Amino acid sequence: MSVRMRSLFVARIGISRRLSSGNGGGLAGQRGKAQCAPQLPACDIEPQKYQGRSQQEHLSLRRSHLSPFTLSYYHSPLLLHHGYMQWLWDADGRRYLDFYGGIVTVIVGHCHPKVTAAAQQQLGHLWHTSNVYMHPGIGPYMEKLCSTLPPPLQVVFLVNSGSEANDLAMLLARIHTGNHSIITLRGSYHGGTQATMGLTSISSWKFNVAAASGCAPVMCPDVYRGLWGGSKCRDSPVQTTRSCNCHSDTGECQAREAYLSEFRELLLSAAPLRLAGFIAEPIQGVNGVVQYPRGFLSEAANIVRARGGLYISDEVQTGFGRLGSHFWGFQSLGVTPDIITTAKGIANGFPMGAVVTTPDIAACMGEALSFNTFGGGPLACAIGSAVLQVIDEEGLMQNAEARGTDLMLQLSDLRKEFEVVGDVRGKGLMVGLELVRSKESREPLPPTDMRRIWEDCKEMGLLLGIGGIFGQTFRLKPPMCISQEDVDFAVAVLRLALQRHTLRKSGEV
Repeated sequence: MSVRMRSLFVARIGISRRLSSGNGGGLAGQRGKAQCAPQLPACDIEPQKYQGRSQQEHLSLRRSHLSPFTLSYYHSPLLLHHGYMQWLWDADGRRYLDFYGGIVTVIVGHCHPKVTAAAQQQLGHLWHTSNVYMHPGIGPYMEKLCSTLPPPLQVVFLVNSGSEANDLAMLLARIHTGNHSIITLRGSYHGGTQATMGLTSISSWKFNVAAASGCAPVMCPDVYRGLWGGSKCRDSPVQTTRSCNCHSDTGECQAREAYLSEFRELLLSAAPLRLAGFIAEPIQGVNGVVQYPRGFLSEAANIVRARGGLYISDEVQTGFGRLGSHFWGFQSLGVTPDIITTAKGIANGFPMGAVVTTPDIAACMGEALSFNTFGGGPLACAIGSAVLQVIDEEGLMQNAEARGTDLMLQLSDLRKEFEVVGDVRGKGLMVGLELVRSKESREPLPPTDMRRIWEDCKEMGLLLGIGGIFGQTFRLKPPMCISQEDVDFAVAVLRLALQRHTLRKSGEV
């Protein structure tokens, strides 16, 4: 493994020196601020005292019996034993504000009372029966799920994960069209199975084996780090500071046209005349909340459809109201996909996923037997139904839009304060904070610096994700139940962590 790849791998799994809790001193206006960590917002839940094995015993068991490459966040991995809504507690009783949501999965809150009650009630009746039999929950659940989608997206395949959903979407596209090649975007993450590894276009997630053939990646239309783009290009409350000659009032976007030209060039040079499909996340998740120019995906979908292919929208991270303005990410793009895939938030952390498509496309699966032992089981459907009910009754999509917009606006103030904050982007509660050596160079902040800031946030009670090809972006994707106080606390923690980073680099600490 090269030095660069090793450093990126280490950055992703969070192996780093533990940051001391000592205070820094000195730059003008920052010495005093850097001496007092923000106070966690109040919480009226008192978890039971943890009485299990020690953290060291669990670490020993993990090293002995889990894969040696199982990801472990932080130098001193957290031993979590209790969760409630946006809060997590470790074995020592320390409370954390979860701004990563179990990797963008806990969408309505940890152990949400209504979801928990639905699961407990179903457990008392029927845990499991394969879908070769009927049970009372599956039909109403699929009806409720389809009510969030426009016709003709009304046929559901229930599965167990996002990787499995994308694997099935590939199969559907290829059988239905009779074609093989699928176009994907650089920087995309669509799963880690051998098949979906062909769709995933981030090198650190690829093994040196033959992944699924017929997957061609095209340039990612990243308006901050890519070749084209600027301050008028993306659908976000906060724009990049790069200048551009686009005209958002008329819909003219030079960056979009340049990236579409590159898209067409790829099809001319590296793809056959007939395509199976094009898969894209409405906003890239693992790559650090990367957004494209307005209108890019709808035009790219039209280009692929002209070659016989289907448009697949990977909604694993963007679905279920997380983006605030719409229930599904594609609904703000001006194009309806032929297939959507989803997982993660669909059941708030219970293993579940889905593929939704049209009756015409679904019919191709009649060519052979298709079966999923656990997909659409009674427990999964009960939990999935409760999640949909909570999102609606508690106005969580609207909360995601309000809290997410304020979060991004506050983070844009950090961009003005700190040279290392290069970009703030996102929509709703899918937010990226990209750190750089300098605004002018846009060179990614080194992994060691990212990890120290990340560890510092954890020590102050804030849990974040890290993403981006270079591990240079903090991913802020909390449960949609967070409050304004939570947003203010998260920004205060990030401000202090960035101040400490600035002091370290100046030699003041």
